[in-house]
Amino acid sequence: MPDGSSDNNSDLISGGHLVAKALKAEGVEVIYTLCGGHIIDIYDGCVDEGIEVVDVRHEQVATHAADGYARITGRPGCAVVTAGPGTTDAVTGVANAFRAESPMLLIGGQGAHTQHKMGSLQDLPHVDMMTPITKFAATVPDTARAADMVSMAFRECYHGAPGPSFLEIPRDVLDARVPVSQARIPAAGQYRASTRSAGDPEAIERLADLLVHAEKPAILLGSQVWTTRGTEAAVDLVRTLNIPAYMNGAGRGTLPPGDPHHYQLSRRYAFSHADVIVVVGTPFDFRMGYGKRLSPDATVVQIDLDYRTVGKNRDIDLGIVGDAGLILKSVTEAASGRIDGGASKRKEWLDELRAAEQTALEKRLPSLKSDASPIHPYRLVSEINDFLTEDSVYIGDGGDIVTFSGQVVQPKSPGHWMDPGPLGTLGVGIPFVLAAKQARPDKEVVALFGDGAFSLTGWDFETLVRYNLPFVGVVGNNSSMNQIRYGQAQKYGPARERVGNTLGDVHYDKFAQMLGGYGEEVRDPADIGPALRRARESGKPSLINVWVDPDAYAPGTMNQTMYK
Repeated sequence: MPDGSSDNNSDLISGGHLVAKALKAEGVEVIYTLCGGHIIDIYDGCVDEGIEVVDVRHEQVATHAADGYARITGRPGCAVVTAGPGTTDAVTGVANAFRAESPMLLIGGQGAHTQHKMGSLQDLPHVDMMTPITKFAATVPDTARAADMVSMAFRECYHGAPGPSFLEIPRDVLDARVPVSQARIPAAGQYRASTRSAGDPEAIERLADLLVHAEKPAILLGSQVWTTRGTEAAVDLVRTLNIPAYMNGAGRGTLPPGDPHHYQLSRRYAFSHADVIVVVGTPFDFRMGYGKRLSPDATVVQIDLDYRTVGKNRDIDLGIVGDAGLILKSVTEAASGRIDGGASKRKEWLDELRAAEQTALEKRLPSLKSDASPIHPYRLVSEINDFLTEDSVYIGDGGDIVTFSGQVVQPKSPGHWMDPGPLGTLGVGIPFVLAAKQARPDKEVVALFGDGAFSLTGWDFETLVRYNLPFVGVVGNNSSMNQIRYGQAQKYGPARERVGNTLGDVHYDKFAQMLGGYGEEVRDPADIGPALRRARESGKPSLINVWVDPDAYAPGTMNQTMYK
């Protein structure tokens, strides 16, 4: 029957409907999916529970969208895919969420228990494949356990730093019906506790003391500031104690551009000269030079949700495990009343850093204002930065072109920056647009793609057209995978720099038009701004195809550790 209940008995319920009830209890409003025969009973349950079913063209898109949904809303995302190739196609999105600490659940189909090890259609050892890249991976063994295990998977998403979980559900488990009385259906808000830990009080006091007495402190506000929704606490700390702040990942936008404590271009200088460095919610991974970019003479403090991250790759002087927002709030309170928190003596330090910022800006100013054709990437990202409003969510999907944008584009509000994260996955752009625009239809979404990155998931531009989700898209087109090209040129010389990294001259503007969106080509830098405004006014999904200089490389590309 349509409600999935029973023949004549409403006391029976199917596995798919139990899954949908558990998703509803978690607050899931949408699932991202590509259909398959193993999973259709979940769709039927979602219809009854009022959960939107969004069908995409590739399972990687579904999982990236679930990741993006979690980032933009603060609630876990969900993707549902079929068995075998459906689940393997989804692996990249799950892996990206794992490295980016994004809470989401992937549900995969599986052959019936009765056909176990018989070679059923699309049968693969999904749990074995997913275990290394999830916080929890399991098979639902019995229909009566379906809702319970969905809730268990969500609970595991929030153990320590957030991350993805995976469940596979055999077809006979999903389709079977059991008495409601036999099924455990966890009630909303009653199957997991708050994970907001305020940290060790003694460590809080010690950090407050360090900051009060520091002469040259600096703080890095990473993604966990946004994950924990600790923006207000972070802003209060840096303003009250007069500390220069740098932001990375989803922490960008914590302070608005122009704020006297907002710094961007002088980070390396600051970390080489500071006496106290506080790193919040960012591991000592390749982005931090594995901790080696911090002055060996500085007192280093690390705050993180995950105990395993603190002190990894580099010794620290103080580590605090817990919720970034609560910890920063407690530090500000602990420092209050102590000789003005040391704030008055830091003007000279802030001026020193502002001078370093100005020097860096002046060095690249000619490129930011360049009228050259092909267009310099710095000019493109400068135009995009000028185009953003306080309501613009910026999404970066690419290699070299997004590295350029990371030095120039400044989101004007917290939670308005999205990039792949430390896995460096190309292809997140269109799925992130899908999630962001669905979750926050009131926001403008602006996405910058490398031409190589767009190609990986670009066909789901049609999904955005189909669901009427307008956004402003820009392709920085140099017909190359330029970040890799640079490394090859450095390693093997110019005669071999073009091996395996050169793309065709694709007119992405025409691709957008073909799929029902707005498209425009730009070759003159003076036309970038007007083209962006026309895309905004079109009210459609759009792609502005901007031909950029293939021989211009971002400093971040040229400094990559993998080429050293």
